[in-house]
Amino acid sequence: MTATTTGQHRSTAALPLLAAGTTMVLWASAFIAIRSVGAHYSPGSLALGRLATGSLALTAVALLRPRSIPRGRPLLLVLAYGALWFGVYAILINAAEHHLDAGTTALLVNVGPILIAVLAGVYLGEGFPRGLVTGLAIAFGGVTTIAVATSTGRHDLTGVLLALGAAALYAVGVILQKQALTTVDPFTATWLGCLAGAAVCLPWTGTLLHELAVAPGAATLGVVYLGLFPTAVAFATWAYALHRMTAGQLGSSSYLVPAIAVLMSWALLGEVPTGLALAGGALCLLGVAVTRSPGLPGRRGGARTPR
Repeated sequence: MTATTTGQHRSTAALPLLAAGTTMVLWASAFIAIRSVGAHYSPGSLALGRLATGSLALTAVALLRPRSIPRGRPLLLVLAYGALWFGVYAILINAAEHHLDAGTTALLVNVGPILIAVLAGVYLGEGFPRGLVTGLAIAFGGVTTIAVATSTGRHDLTGVLLALGAAALYAVGVILQKQALTTVDPFTATWLGCLAGAAVCLPWTGTLLHELAVAPGAATLGVVYLGLFPTAVAFATWAYALHRMTAGQLGSSSYLVPAIAVLMSWALLGEVPTGLALAGGALCLLGVAVTRSPGLPGRRGGARTPR
């Protein structure tokens, strides 16, 4: 292999990592933006405004050249993960941040990779090796710690439950998307998924129009930012990376999101989760790390073909 070929190979191999890093930073910024504009936009209308903006941007790119629209099962997979992950997930995250700070919400949503491991064990036939079970137990302790730290009243507990619901939808969305990407190109999967999510949020059209009329310009710009960057760009780079990496490998990169979100929340909003909440987040990260550790006995290597 020549030096030129080696350099090209390394450059190509680095692209999925660069795409994943872009996604993590933009997703972390989404928690901050949602928190900052949430006082002016309700959860449903914010989700609709974000997804409508993202859909318009992605459609503009799609119109630049003809694209093949999937049919049958691949199309159903795309529409399903779009409705659940783009649509309902966005509503739950918006609602959760009415009760929790941005950093704590990001910590709770980071349980998603654990749930991905569970779904992969059941649906993809990867089983439940000892390391996975141990990691799940540790992560569950972390979630419980965060819940105790933040649940000083009924509303905070509601936020915890909303964030955990969003984490579950994130996990289901990744599993569905990974299967869809076997036959659908990453951009088309992102574009159609975003359209499906926007369709789910259409019942909030009237509310969005009313809030647009009274919200300050800075808040509306925040909604546009959410649609263009954490949605259109970040989900496109995520799909590109997921097409070239396993779900477990890419899921592990999302462990960076809470740390980035906590730093952004402290720098931009002056919000820092309590020490107990941070300890719970550390337990969540430790649990996920244990599930991915290759040195633990009982772990199986390689993913199997979905049943």
